[in-house]
Amino acid sequence: MNDTAVPPKVFQSVTDFREVEWQLRNIRLAGLHWHAEPKTTSDVPVLMLHGWLDNSLTFIKLAPELASRSEVYAVDMAGHGKSGHRPEGQSYLLMDYVADVAELVENHLFASDKEQVDLVGHSLGGIVCALYAAAFPERVRNLVMIDSLGAISRPVDQTIPQLRRAIQKRLTGSGRQTVYQDIQTAAKAREGGLSPLSPEAALTLTPRNMRQEQGGYVWRTDSRLRHPTPLMMSEDQVMASLQAITTPTLFVRAESGLLANRGGLDERGQAIANLKVAHVPGGHHCHLDGNTRPVSEAIQHFLSDE
Repeated sequence: MNDTAVPPKVFQSVTDFREVEWQLRNIRLAGLHWHAEPKTTSDVPVLMLHGWLDNSLTFIKLAPELASRSEVYAVDMAGHGKSGHRPEGQSYLLMDYVADVAELVENHLFASDKEQVDLVGHSLGGIVCALYAAAFPERVRNLVMIDSLGAISRPVDQTIPQLRRAIQKRLTGSGRQTVYQDIQTAAKAREGGLSPLSPEAALTLTPRNMRQEQGGYVWRTDSRLRHPTPLMMSEDQVMASLQAITTPTLFVRAESGLLANRGGLDERGQAIANLKVAHVPGGHHCHLDGNTRPVSEAIQHFLSDE
């Protein structure tokens, strides 16, 4: 009997995708494009944004399903995956991600000022999508947030302590990079943490976030992404941003996700005038890990207005 461990398989897309790049004024963004299948039902593209420390491959199971109806683009947000990093001396501010989306949409996805996009965001990506939809409602036909319902907030009396932590971390820096002997070891490290992943899901996401260096592999992901942000929204500001969303919106609520036991979600949901909620099984990565069919079906039905 052979006791050699069999490495977990990587999730494969049933529809081919291609690598794409978009050069913005101050940064280069990378991502993936799934071509729409023949006889598609929609000419509105789907733009997908991943969560913190993930990358565009988080949508490798969901994107092919959505490509049955329209063109699908998944973006590596700044500092993630194969996208560029912010210049030295800058932080990864939430509103800068929103500005990146606005420039990408205006200068690369559309040819006229009358076109719209369907937005699908997971976690941090959902927060960014929601803010963009609030600021530019004329550009967004539908909004989908997966285990995400508005920005993380802090009480106003935490403004200065938060600023102090951020500046102190900028002064001290990130320390030395961990060097992994191979991708599998790095993926094993990614399995744990705030949002645990199965071995298959970790091995799917990890390679795009790695590069070869020092005789092994280090994170390509910008280490500054782990630094505290210098300024966070108050709950009143978050509520105001949600109230500004006028586009049809779907909140995919994972039964065991990061928001499963978080208070205040009902109030946030009520702030969005045109909100539907889909309760699905699974954890924070319910669109990638485990049984993803309920997520796919809920989003497809919503985008098709069924």
